[in-house]
Amino acid sequence: ITKPLGASQGNAIETQIDMSSDRRHTVMRIRTADRPGLLVDIVHILKDISVNVLSAEVDTVGAEADDRLLVSYHGEPLNHSMEMLARNALQYYLSLAEVARDESY
Repeated sequence: ITKPLGASQGNAIETQIDMSSDRRHTVMRIRTADRPGLLVDIVHILKDISVNVLSAEVDTVGAEADDRLLVSYHGEPLNHSMEMLARNALQYYLSLAEVARDESY
């Protein structure tokens, strides 16, 4: 019996990022596979693009992290361009961590 190449057939958790803004800040909800150091990595990724994390609420359900972050960019909510940048940076770096985890022995 052979297995198809590609994504593992395990219980992969797809990273989902949702954002909503009001007049003062943006609420970012990140659902992804939980792992040690996840919140620290998320904060570092956002800091690298000058997004300030004001607060965080962290929940874990089974193997899934469900984090809500209150963020701003220069004291304002994220505009569309910054939302896209934050989303892309998080998706990219969180997917790298998934690849590294899947390829470890």
